[in-house]
Amino acid sequence: MIIRILGEGQLAVEDSLATELNELDARLEAAVNSGDENAFRPVLTQMLDRVRAVGTPVPTDSLESSDVILPYSDATMEDVRGLLSEDGLIPGR
Repeated sequence: MIIRILGEGQLAVEDSLATELNELDARLEAAVNSGDENAFRPVLTQMLDRVRAVGTPVPTDSLESSDVILPYSDATMEDVRGLLSEDGLIPGR
């Protein structure tokens, strides 16, 4: 799957990471919905760090569409709220 981190670019990530990302997504969505900044920031950081650690950068001249769009690392809860769908940030949850 292709994941875009806003402001950073795209990373190719094995589909096998979907379950782990869905769990982080659920925790992030719960923090946003409850307004819990203490839970929000660490889980956002964990999600982005995990994608960066396992992802392979997609060349900038490639025309790959993104399967997932994640917020930038210093996004606010309001920023993330604007990106959430009924599936959270990761489709198919």
